[in-house]
Amino acid sequence: MYRVRLWSVRHARLLEWVYYTLEGLFVRLHPLAQAIGYARLERPVAAVERRVKGLLFDCRMCGQCALSATGMSCPMNCPKTLRNGPCGGVRANGNCEVNENMRCVWVEAWQGSRSMRHADAIHVVQFAVDHRLLGRSAWLAAVRARGQMREGGPPQPEGAQS
Repeated sequence: MYRVRLWSVRHARLLEWVYYTLEGLFVRLHPLAQAIGYARLERPVAAVERRVKGLLFDCRMCGQCALSATGMSCPMNCPKTLRNGPCGGVRANGNCEVNENMRCVWVEAWQGSRSMRHADAIHVVQFAVDHRLLGRSAWLAAVRARGQMREGGPPQPEGAQS
């Protein structure tokens, strides 16, 4: 799993393209998702997301994905779950201070972000994890928010039902 996670960072630009391409497609499907109901879609979409992102990024399903801003390196893989940069305990070889056999998630994030079109997104401060969203689909939340913005209205709060 760890090797696949490192592969994903090395191929961050390709995965960024896949992400934005699929996001555009899913945003166009927003009216259909609204008709079906986002609450009904949550369980099956989260199950697919868990498998896909689990394989590629060792995803922890925080419900607030930051992969597109962190070089395809999931900050939740940091033993300290730091979402806005390294802890300061990064070893000289770039490995984690807690798990000496693992590269620092943020060293990887910086390297991955440098190859991405939206490389500066790594500078955007991420909010603290909202534990109420654990296990929820970040994909559905993104599609819902962007779909609602496209319709000209403000995004509904995360807990709102459709």
